Amino acid sequence: MEVALDGAIRIFRERGYQGASLGDLGSAMGLTAGSIYKAFADKRAVFLAALDRYIQLRNGQLQSLIDAEQSGRDKVRAVLQFYAESAIGGEGKRGCLVVGSAIDLLAFDDEIAGHIVAALQRIERLLCRLIRLGQTDGSIPSAVDSDATGRALLSLTQGFRVVGKVGRSRAHMMAAADQAMRLLD
Repeated sequence: MEVALDGAIRIFRERGYQGASLGDLGSAMGLTAGSIYKAFADKRAVFLAALDRYIQLRNGQLQSLIDAEQSGRDKVRAVLQFYAESAIGGEGKRGCLVVGSAIDLLAFDDEIAGHIVAALQRIERLLCRLIRLGQTDGSIPSAVDSDATGRALLSLTQGFRVVGKVGRSRAHMMAAADQAMRLLD
C-alpha cells in the first residue's frame, strides 16, 4: 500500500487534485481502476491517504534533521535548509502536496482543509518551539518575538515551495534561507 500511495503522491504533487485522472493514478500506483475502488472509495479517499502519508514522510525527514542539531538556532537553520532543498531541482518542480492542496482545495473541502491547516499549524508550532529553545540555550536573542517570527518563517518556508515550482538554483534558495536566519538576530 505504501508503494501505491507513493505513486499517488507523485501524481498529485505534479498535477494537483483536479489534474490527476484515475488512469494517471492507476498507472502510478500499479493498480487498475477496479483495484483502486476496492482499496479506496474514490479519488478523494486516495488523495486523503496520499496526503496523510506525504505529511508523515516529510515530518519524519524533517525531524531527523532537527534531531541532528544541538542549538535552537541550528535547528531552525535545519528547517529552513530542508525547505530550501525541497524547492530545487525535480523535487522543487514537483511541488509540495500541502501547499498545492492549500491553494487548490482549502475552500472546497472541509476535511481536506482540516488536514492542511493542521499540517501548517504543526510547522508553525515547531518553529516557535525551536526559537524558544534557542532563546533558552542562548543561540537566539530573547528580544526575538518567537510567535511572530515563527509565523514569518512558516510563510517563508511555504513560499519556498511555491517558488520552487518555477525552478530556482540551490544557491538562490540557500541564500534565501540564510537571509531568513537574520530574523533571529
